Amino acid sequence: MNAPIEPHRFLLEPFEARRFANLCGQFDEHLRLIEQRLTIEIRNRGNQFELIGDPKLTSSAENLLRRLYRETKATELSPDLVHLFLQESDVQDLANNPVAEASVSLRTKKGMIRPRGINQQRYVKEILGNDINFGIGPAGTGKTYLAVACAVDALEREQIRRILLVRPAVEAGEKLGFLPGDLSQKIDPYLRPLYDALYEMLGFEYVAKLIERQIIEVAPLAYMRGRTLNNSFIILDESQNTTVEQMKMFLTRIGFGSTAVITGDITQIDLPKGTKSGLNHVIEVLKDVPGISFTHFQSKDVVRHPLVQRIVEAYGRYEQEAADKLAALPAAKDYRHDA
Repeated sequence: MNAPIEPHRFLLEPFEARRFANLCGQFDEHLRLIEQRLTIEIRNRGNQFELIGDPKLTSSAENLLRRLYRETKATELSPDLVHLFLQESDVQDLANNPVAEASVSLRTKKGMIRPRGINQQRYVKEILGNDINFGIGPAGTGKTYLAVACAVDALEREQIRRILLVRPAVEAGEKLGFLPGDLSQKIDPYLRPLYDALYEMLGFEYVAKLIERQIIEVAPLAYMRGRTLNNSFIILDESQNTTVEQMKMFLTRIGFGSTAVITGDITQIDLPKGTKSGLNHVIEVLKDVPGISFTHFQSKDVVRHPLVQRIVEAYGRYEQEAADKLAALPAAKDYRHDA
C-alpha cells in the first residue's frame, strides 16, 4: 500500500489580522481559487497552513501564498489580482522561482506600474536595455500596455523628447473609407487601447496637452516614410498587418537616442491573401541581430479575464486541428489522362 502523503505545513509571519483577512478574501474566496487552480487542499488555522496534494504543487502554493502575503502590505487583493498572480507563470515556474518578484517598476504621473510574471518582467527589461524590441503574442498579455508604460516612464525621466504611436492603416473587417475625417482621424479609433493606457497613466487633460504640443504624436505608418526619429519612443502596434516593405521602412526610421517597440499577434493578420506579414518576415530576418529583442507571449501570459486565456487556447487548438486535418488529406489526383 502507498503511504499517505504528508501534509505540507508552514507559517506566514508576521501575523497581522488585517493582512491575513486580505490574503484569504471574503469567505476564503482567494484560497478556494488557488485550490481549484493547483488542484490541492488548503487548510489553515490563523497563520498556520497545511497544504494537501502533490508535493510539487503544495510547494508552489506556499510560494504563491507568501508572495500574495507580501502584496497585502500595500495592496487590497481581489479574485482578479489573485488570478493575475496565478497567471504569471505555470506551476513549474512557481516551484522554481519561489521568491520571484517584479524587479523592475515604471514611473508614471498616476503611480508606479510593475510588470506581472516572468515574461512581462523579461519584456520590460529587454525594452529598457535595447533600442528595438518586439512583443509578440495574443491579446491580453500586456505587450502594448507595458510598451506605453515604458514610453511614459522614459518621458517622465526626460530620457526622450516625444512619444509616437504608429499603426498600419489595414482594415480588420471594417472599411476605413466609410469613417469620417482624414487618414489620421480614421486611424485614431484603432489606437484607442494606446490612448486608454496613456489616460490611465498620465490623466486625460495632461495627455491632451502633450498631444497639442506634439510631444505625443499619432502617426499612421504611411506617414513615416522619409522621417528620421531621434530622441523618441516609438510604438508600432498591430504590426502583424505591416507588409515586408513597410516593416523595413519603419525600422530604418529609428534615429539616435530612440527606442522602438513593435507589438503584434501573428494569429490576427488582416492583410490581403497572398501578402506576407512584415512581422512574420522580420522574426526570420532579425532573430540573431544584437541589440534587438524578441519577447514571445503565450496564452498563459494573458492577464485579462480567465475566459480570455481559455478562448485563446480554444482557437489555437481549433486552428491546429484544422491544419492537421488538411495535412492528412490525400493529394488531389488529376484524372484528366486516366481515360
